[in-house]
Amino acid sequence: MELIEQLKESIQYIRDFSRIRPRVAITLGSGLSNFVSAVKVETTIPYQDIPHFAPSTVEGHPGNLILGHVGEVPVVVLQGRIHYYEGHTMERVVYPTRVVAQLGTQKLILTNAAGGLDTSMRAGDFMVLKDHINLTGNNPLIGPNITALGLRFPDMTEAYDREMLEKLQGVLTRRGVRHSVGVYCGVSGPTYETSAEVRYLQIIGGNAVGMSTVPETIAAKHMGLRVCGISCISNLACGLTDQEITHEDVKATGKMVEKQFSEFLVEFISGL
Repeated sequence: MELIEQLKESIQYIRDFSRIRPRVAITLGSGLSNFVSAVKVETTIPYQDIPHFAPSTVEGHPGNLILGHVGEVPVVVLQGRIHYYEGHTMERVVYPTRVVAQLGTQKLILTNAAGGLDTSMRAGDFMVLKDHINLTGNNPLIGPNITALGLRFPDMTEAYDREMLEKLQGVLTRRGVRHSVGVYCGVSGPTYETSAEVRYLQIIGGNAVGMSTVPETIAAKHMGLRVCGISCISNLACGLTDQEITHEDVKATGKMVEKQFSEFLVEFISGL
């Protein structure tokens, strides 16, 4: 079945449960799924129930599509994501992003947990994405272009929307949230980086590194969405401290900042 037909089936299934036309979509990264407690939820649909969706297999990614409101803003929330390293094609990885775009979303907020490449960062800091470097070795737009979704050669000069970035920065500053603005390096995973790789990422201009977000940003920009990205710095990257990194640490950092994260994200979305 062609991708466009798959998208139509998924969207029709979702609309059978809800007539909300979301203006903003939010993808929640590792350890950040509790944000849904701040959403006035109308409908929750497990990924495995939606035609052509793949369920998430990673702990900390519950795998639900949620429709509701943040304040007065109608939203769709992807509570968890699937990743390239789980063995999916890039087309499957970005499929949920394409679905929420076709639900009528105009703006997409991508969140993730990332390793900090700057030694001034601390676990629990946030970084607003101003750009990214795609080091996954792949791209979700490889293959025949689907003209109904977007251009063959989409421009990525402003991958992350400058106006949204500035608004988010303003919210974080007013709330006194420790944050920076930087470049996110997207890698395939699932291994954490070696010390040599971390030095390389620093040399090429990276400020944080993670295993998601970049494919979704590319697919969203292809479809004309305005994208904003924010990383929760869950740890300093390998080699910058003597500590080994575990997924448990990533989830623990998410738990530590979940209240602060929810509060500033609600304010940001309400102002969009």
